[in-house]
Amino acid sequence: MSNFDIELVSVSKSYASVAAVKDINLEIPKGEFVSILGPSGCGKTTTLNMIAGFSAPSAGDIRIRGKSQIRVPPERRNIGLVFQNYALFPHMTVAENVGFGLRMKRLPREEIERSVRAALRSVHLEGFEGRYPKELSGGQQQRVALARAIAPRPSVLLLDEPLSNLDLKLREAMRIELKEIQEQLGMTFVYVTHDQEEAMAMSDRIVVMWQGEIAQQGEPSAIYRDPSSRFVADFIGRSNILPVAATVQRSNFLELAIDGGPVLRKSGPGPRAAPIRYCSVRPESIVLIDPSVPHPEEVNRLQATVLRVVNLGGNVELLVDLDGGLCLSVLVRSSRSMMLPAIGDEVALGIDPEDVHVLSD
Repeated sequence: MSNFDIELVSVSKSYASVAAVKDINLEIPKGEFVSILGPSGCGKTTTLNMIAGFSAPSAGDIRIRGKSQIRVPPERRNIGLVFQNYALFPHMTVAENVGFGLRMKRLPREEIERSVRAALRSVHLEGFEGRYPKELSGGQQQRVALARAIAPRPSVLLLDEPLSNLDLKLREAMRIELKEIQEQLGMTFVYVTHDQEEAMAMSDRIVVMWQGEIAQQGEPSAIYRDPSSRFVADFIGRSNILPVAATVQRSNFLELAIDGGPVLRKSGPGPRAAPIRYCSVRPESIVLIDPSVPHPEEVNRLQATVLRVVNLGGNVELLVDLDGGLCLSVLVRSSRSMMLPAIGDEVALGIDPEDVHVLSD
């Protein structure tokens, strides 16, 4: 028996001359919540469809619990599915919808009723058995679709952007519920989304896809702190990405000469192999400083002019212009006691060398 619920081994998928997925390898252990994240057209839904069995790979192997699924039809893969549109039967009650897959397996009535009750209890919909989909809110319909998928106790649950039709408040609440349900069941969830905030909030691991390939995978915090490419730095959260013209290695830091801008210090040595072409700094890592107050010598200090001020409620975003025409986005926590700069003001900025990340592409 494999240690992984799902394994993708050198999997590719092409449509005529278009390569939708290019030689990807992925291992998902039992009980992990994995999000496949990326923009439209990156190959994430194609990958999910191949795991589900709706589409056959052009090359490579897909294994579930160590067994190849290449010639196994979708209904025999022991996989649950939750779609974006829920696909509930309008003429069936909640209980009938949840028990549909179990009835197709011709299970005894008592077992079906027991499984339906357990599934509805898992999604906090006890007492809704007799209602019809039109009598439910969007969030309740989403939970019925989830209950229907988990009722047969599949090895793996695949979810294709199931929250995208909900409003913001409900979407945020359902993120918490989904993660709690997954942890309670101990089931492997593979979740496809283009929403990086959604993936960050729920996932044990994120697989970032770009142009049919896996750009980076790892724990959400690790990907956010240390993106491996310019695409990942820009797609996961927001980043100021600056072109690097030259580098100089000092004893305990790396000097980065920004093309058309200042010199920034980065903690530690640079990468040994790939050349450094860019560096990234998160907007929240840039702070406003008082130039008259002493700061540690290693802190990067920049002078800038405020071009734009955007009030985001708890935060204020500043767009500032450095000498040389480079612009930075700066995210500042707003408070009553703090006097925020206005458009046209000169400001001093501080960047810790540990918050500067180098990128090769």
